[in-house]
Amino acid sequence: MLKLQPNIGKTDRMIRIIAGVVIVGLGLYFKSWWGIVGLVPIATAVLRWCPAYEPLKISTVEDEEKAEQSS
Repeated sequence: MLKLQPNIGKTDRMIRIIAGVVIVGLGLYFKSWWGIVGLVPIATAVLRWCPAYEPLKISTVEDEEKAEQSS
């Protein structure tokens, strides 16, 4: 079973949600099927896991946790 370790931090998550909602909204406004693409950033934000980050070993969670600890 694939264990999904969160690799999306708070800021990254908010940006994805906002971008996803904007893309879906524009898709609905222009009556375009491209609005469906907006579901991808929304889904990755909800799951807090991005498959594109996995092979690149990117995690925005670590950066935010380090910044909070140093404060």
